[in-house]
Amino acid sequence: MPSAIVTFELGDREVEVLVAPMTTLQSVLRNQLGMTATKDGCRQGGCGSCTVLVDGEPMLSCLLPVEDVAGRRVTTVETITPAEGLHPIQESFIDAGAFQCGYCTPGMVMTAKALLDRDPQPGTDDIERALSGNVCRCTGYRPIVHAVAAAAGAMRGGAHDGALHDGAHDGVEELPR
Repeated sequence: MPSAIVTFELGDREVEVLVAPMTTLQSVLRNQLGMTATKDGCRQGGCGSCTVLVDGEPMLSCLLPVEDVAGRRVTTVETITPAEGLHPIQESFIDAGAFQCGYCTPGMVMTAKALLDRDPQPGTDDIERALSGNVCRCTGYRPIVHAVAAAAGAMRGGAHDGALHDGAHDGVEELPR
């Protein structure tokens, strides 16, 4: 099968890439388009570090052939970050100390963005369920869940201290699998 040109929107701009059959979106983003926030983790769809949004839905770019995004909109951490400053979700991750090594953070941020776009006031269970496909080996999940809750408040325009409104899991460090 010969190489093909695939056209899709990356954030708000149209891009064309020449790819061999079954080249993953992750490979194209990182190696051809320089979008290195999309991490190259397990390459099996198990860690979530490669999560991007396709038409607003979280998808594992390591498993997604780039041909499948032809004509669609792909959103990465780089495309949500304003020229000056950070997206409210990124700000809340910093404020909550919701990362250590940072490897999982782009996937967590993209998953959180999809959740908050769909549900601007999620509960703890909603946040945990949304993030359940993303693995963090450093931080534990409580600061990440708090960061998403804080981002929800910030994106609604209100002050938010990161407290969860439906019962924080004080002793819970891991999400259900």
